[in-house]
Amino acid sequence: MKFLPAIDRYILRLTLVPMLGVFVLAASLLTLDQMLSLFDFVGAQGGPVGIVFKMLAALLPEYASLAIPLGLLLGVLLAFRKLATTSELDVMRAVGLSYGRLLRVPYAIAVLLVGINTALVFYIQPMSQYYYARLDYELRSGALGASIKVGEFTTLKDRMALRIEKSEDDGRRLVGIFARIADGKGEVLSISAREGRFLATSDNPNTIILRLTDGTIVQDSAGKPGRVLSFTKQDLPIDLPAVEAFRKRGEGESEYILPELLRIGWNGATPEPARDASQASFNYRMVEVVMMMLMPLLAVALAIPPKRSSSALGVFVSIVMVVAYHKINQYGHDFATMGRVDPILALWGPFVLFGALIVWMYYRVAYVPGGQAIGALETAFAKLSKRLGKLFSRRRKLAGHLQATPAE
Repeated sequence: MKFLPAIDRYILRLTLVPMLGVFVLAASLLTLDQMLSLFDFVGAQGGPVGIVFKMLAALLPEYASLAIPLGLLLGVLLAFRKLATTSELDVMRAVGLSYGRLLRVPYAIAVLLVGINTALVFYIQPMSQYYYARLDYELRSGALGASIKVGEFTTLKDRMALRIEKSEDDGRRLVGIFARIADGKGEVLSISAREGRFLATSDNPNTIILRLTDGTIVQDSAGKPGRVLSFTKQDLPIDLPAVEAFRKRGEGESEYILPELLRIGWNGATPEPARDASQASFNYRMVEVVMMMLMPLLAVALAIPPKRSSSALGVFVSIVMVVAYHKINQYGHDFATMGRVDPILALWGPFVLFGALIVWMYYRVAYVPGGQAIGALETAFAKLSKRLGKLFSRRRKLAGHLQATPAE
């Protein structure tokens, strides 16, 4: 770090701390929100708990691609807001440091994050989405441990009904087992056991062994008296249900990596719907990445409050602007995917307008003496805050007066 001037090291430290905090906070909130839904889903499907964390790990690249731009914006914004509210920015400007010079480190961080986000949205995220879809498929109809639901009867091969009271050790130890097996000759076996465990077989991968412990077998045969047998250990072969192999990657354009998007989107032999979807996905990912280069300018424009003011309105406005722009891009992507509008117009049009607004806001702050990017909003916000403060003050005084007045 010695090769960096002291002022750059100082700005780097002010930027990194809130930026990393926003990364962690945003990713945690998104993960926790999805975790509850996944626990409910996995519980309903009877799958092991461990698969929840695998599915969350598959969603992390998507969450990271959303958290990185927001973290960059708020990191730079909070750093320059601190400089402005402590009058350090005035001192730096007085000694001849321009905003362009002060943004040297934030832009170095932005370039690094753009590279990371490019790898995420064009390569890692498509792979992780496919992995998530495969886990979802296997959970719904794949492995036996995910297809047997605890507390419910499960039919296997139309000849066996199996019910398990409780599953432990990620589905490897089963407690409270009841099985009913019928063959085509009218013989029915009703088996109950205290616990059991699934074991793989080396000779037949389509059959597994359910090893039961401490149980009873009731044998009923047509025209014959029933028999009751007790056992300490009993192996019960179970034929696995037939499960089709999961599809190959590339069902939708969201699972295509960059070379595949380019090959499909600009190939005249590709059907028009697939070509429109690939072009829309490519342009959508590109504008999301390129917009990150304007985040430092937006952060500076919204970080500096009016003189003798500590208003944090700029933080709120920045989040609203970024979220609104992201939603507009999603709508543009959807319309372009359906072929209703050209992806260049649907996605790069809002980018140009939003970028022009950011540049204008930055110009107002950096080059117009006393200029404010959201001066009108700051004034309106200050007046609204004063009125609300007076209103609550009057209510508190009235409540205090009523309490002090003795009852007649």
